[in-house]
Amino acid sequence: MAYLLVTAVIFVLLFAVIVREMVQQSKRRKEFRQSLYDDFGTMPKRKYTVENVLHLQGYYTRHPEEGQLDDITWNDLNMDEVFRRLNYTHSATGEEYLYYLLRSPSENREQLEHMEQVMQWFREHPDDRVDLQMYLSELGYTGKHSLYDYIENLDALGERSNKKHHLMNALYFPLIALIPFRLSLAIAGISVLGIYQIVTYFKDKREMEPYIISFAYIMRLIMTGEKISVMQIPACEKEFTGMWECIQKMKGIRRGSFWVFTASDSRTSGNPLEVILDYLRMMFHLDLIIFNRMVKQLRLHVADADRLISLAGFLEAAVSVCWFRASLQEGFCLPEYGNAAQAGVSIKDGYHVLLEHPVKNSIDATKGVLLTGSNASGKSTFLKMVAINTILAQTIHTCAAASYRAPFFRLYSSMSLRDDLAGGESYYIVEIKSLKRILDAVKEEQQVLCFVDEVLRGTNTVERIAASTQILKSLSGSQVICFAATHDIELTELLRQEYDNYHFEEEIKDGDLSFEYRLLKGKATTRNAIRLLELIGYSSEITETAFADAEYFMKNGTWQA
Repeated sequence: MAYLLVTAVIFVLLFAVIVREMVQQSKRRKEFRQSLYDDFGTMPKRKYTVENVLHLQGYYTRHPEEGQLDDITWNDLNMDEVFRRLNYTHSATGEEYLYYLLRSPSENREQLEHMEQVMQWFREHPDDRVDLQMYLSELGYTGKHSLYDYIENLDALGERSNKKHHLMNALYFPLIALIPFRLSLAIAGISVLGIYQIVTYFKDKREMEPYIISFAYIMRLIMTGEKISVMQIPACEKEFTGMWECIQKMKGIRRGSFWVFTASDSRTSGNPLEVILDYLRMMFHLDLIIFNRMVKQLRLHVADADRLISLAGFLEAAVSVCWFRASLQEGFCLPEYGNAAQAGVSIKDGYHVLLEHPVKNSIDATKGVLLTGSNASGKSTFLKMVAINTILAQTIHTCAAASYRAPFFRLYSSMSLRDDLAGGESYYIVEIKSLKRILDAVKEEQQVLCFVDEVLRGTNTVERIAASTQILKSLSGSQVICFAATHDIELTELLRQEYDNYHFEEEIKDGDLSFEYRLLKGKATTRNAIRLLELIGYSSEITETAFADAEYFMKNGTWQA
């Protein structure tokens, strides 16, 4: 009687703990759902570590396309920071697809217009947006590795056999049958067998753990896809149909997947039921057996898994852009796409999305633009503003501007270069290679938009001006528009036929320096570099002599000895 009472108490306590955990999970889910309504339009809250950004390029590197942004351009424009500004996703699938999207400017109007239809629907139907986000948040993340890292390495696992696992599990039956006759011997045998199973479980599990985690993710992807594909959203009909087709083909992978689906979470969830299930896995190798069968199935459906990832990723990326648009306090516009015969860039009140208090500028460029002005006056920021808005126009159908009109471009930059110490190349070598890749793109008769900051800064003045003139002339014409910033005022005259001149300027008043960051027509006329030396305390001997030398050169064209 006492034994039954103790057993009953244990079960009641266990039941109470499970119920409590279920209530807590339900509460957390409700709070998260409410936050998707309340936080819409706020700045991103995701915190990034070195580990959780390592997987970001997974989808992008497996889906190379013509016209994607190369590493030089991506890094020049600080696009990692732009990505983080746009990232409102809650899964590795959405995060990796959004990264790929930003690196893959499109020249397909229908594709961009379809994305706009999807985003408009989610903007106008917040309940559908939140439902979709709730489903996609169940996918979670894959750690520092991309799901594709595991899928591509399936062949390294070889053919997995379950014969050993089935044989060891079969030994439980005679030991259980022995219980009525030799209880102590049966319990001892079951204990020894269980310990052996647990020890060998961890040995096998260690080899397959990363893959089990990835398969659990694929199971969540299939289950999430089932929930999403029955939603009634006309704008997403193409995605929903595609997801359902993939799910039907991958049904065989799901059989028995419960044991794998929760295995990766059982030791961290704190749920007592999950702990019990985990011990069952260890004693009977249930998840390992299912895993071996799933490996065989997945090898037959890699293309379907990839398509399912693409469709789910697209939907979450579209929702993320909706959040981004709502967070733009300075407003946004939908881009207009001209044709190649109208190869001009027109931006009204454009601004840089990473600036908290941006100064807006407008430009209407039908040929090259040459920017002059002092350091810190706004030249580089303006170049990045135009470049980033062009990228956003051709990737997420959104521009940080009052209006944007341009044809589709292949985009390149040569701006924030450094010495390649590992490759043993000087800054000048790195720079001329960077410029050469743009010239090669122009020769391929592509419609190119390029951005160059301080052409050939890595060499002497005379050769720099001579070579810069010819390079920038080569980056002009019907197939290319180049935005270039320079301190070499001589280029404004040498390139006056090919480039329109614009400048930024600073103001020195009452011994203080200020910048308006406003784009002005014409070339820079102020020469305040020496005045800046004076302002921060350089001796008058240095500054006054420098002033005199500069004036002499401007009058005579030579330097006085």
